[in-house]
Amino acid sequence: MATVPTEFNDRWLRRFGAARRPSVRLVCLPHAGGAASAFLALHRALPPFVEGVAVQYPGRQERRHEPPLRDTRALAARIASVLEPLTDLPLVLFGHSMGAVVGFETAGLLERGGVNAPIGLIASGRHSPVTPRHETVHLRDDDGLIAEITALSGTDPQILADPDMRGMILPALRADYTAVETYRRDPELVLRCPVTVYTGISDPRVTDAEARAWAQLTTGGFRVERFPGGHFYLDGAEQAVATALSCDLHAFANHAAATTR
Repeated sequence: MATVPTEFNDRWLRRFGAARRPSVRLVCLPHAGGAASAFLALHRALPPFVEGVAVQYPGRQERRHEPPLRDTRALAARIASVLEPLTDLPLVLFGHSMGAVVGFETAGLLERGGVNAPIGLIASGRHSPVTPRHETVHLRDDDGLIAEITALSGTDPQILADPDMRGMILPALRADYTAVETYRRDPELVLRCPVTVYTGISDPRVTDAEARAWAQLTTGGFRVERFPGGHFYLDGAEQAVATALSCDLHAFANHAAATTR
């Protein structure tokens, strides 16, 4: 079993149990309004060679008293600084929805920095940054924000009906939507590592063309994997996703080995 590095940042990173024979670290980045716990079920389904880690953004759960960040690049810079010292295992980023964009920016920073560059990125449930949209959910009132996440089936309606819970969730949710909807990529940012895109077949937020447009953002390998379900296809499909992840992680490792010969 790998020893956890002394640089492991417990404020930003959550581990839901140690991998038995870790050979790669999978770092999961949540959706808008989401928390590290969104990946708990997936982490339990991961094969024994994967150490699963989830990022806890400021402004939610035990970090709810910290101000959430409203800028995607600022958030990515903080995450990159946390991940940079963790060089004991190869790194793969898995970001869902907003997390896919944060993962893309974080991967770019790590590649440019030349320390602990990821061997792969999995962009889940998000259209490619080369296909931007004019989105204004972050400008809606509280009811409008709630209507958006309710339509995507991202949060239990009973939780949203509780005024105290709404008060805890909404500041981070609005900050996240502001960050992702005002984000515009640097036209020069293209990753060297392979990228795989995961989407739900019936996701109303990602067309097939928008998913495949991620191919323009890597000089490494690229493929798309589609799962039954909508925007939050992952809920209930953890085993199928874990199986696909296992294949991608092996492919990423092979690509990394081939490029360093």
